[in-house]
Amino acid sequence: MPKAATKTAPINLRAREPERNLIDAAARALGKTRSEFIIETVCREAERVLLDQRLFHLDAEAFDAFERALKAPPGSNEALRALLSGKAPWD
Repeated sequence: MPKAATKTAPINLRAREPERNLIDAAARALGKTRSEFIIETVCREAERVLLDQRLFHLDAEAFDAFERALKAPPGSNEALRALLSGKAPWD
C-alpha cells in the first residue's frame, strides 16, 4: 500500500510578546518547539470542545430522568406534522 504524503499547512497568528514568552517557556519545559507545543495544545483543546458537544455526564437520578424522556412516546406536534406533510423544497 503506498504511503500517503504528509503535507503541512501554515497557520499564522499574532501574539503579544508576554504571551509568546509564556508559550516559549512552556514549550522549553516540555522539550518541544513552539510550533509543536502550540499544535499539540490547540489540537487537545479542539478535541475537548468537540467531545463536549457529544459527551455529557449525568448522575444516576439525572440519567434515569433522561432515559425516561427518551423512552416516552413523542407528544403531538402539529407544527412538525404540517412540515412533514408538505412538499419538500427540492421536489
